[in-house]
Amino acid sequence: MDDIAVDDLVRITVRVRPGASRTRVGGAYADALVVAVGAPAVDGRANEAVVAAVADAFGLRSRDVRLVRGDRSRTKVLELTGDRAVLERRFEELHGLD
Repeated sequence: MDDIAVDDLVRITVRVRPGASRTRVGGAYADALVVAVGAPAVDGRANEAVVAAVADAFGLRSRDVRLVRGDRSRTKVLELTGDRAVLERRFEELHGLD
């Protein structure tokens, strides 16, 4: 396993809307990024869908996105592995969407 520099990890807070009509990443809920997923909040399916949606929105592989807090909550903390400046810029772009 490769060592990951601290600068390569970014933590973001997301607010999940499970059972949505379509998957969408964008918008703000306080300081959190809104993630709508079609999967229901049953048996971890919404969590898996959130990881996949965030990875796609940030141009990452699913394995580069990890749920670190909130597995049973609508508010979750995710850890993203990648270029810090790029990830932070993308967060700001997505957070500003309505």
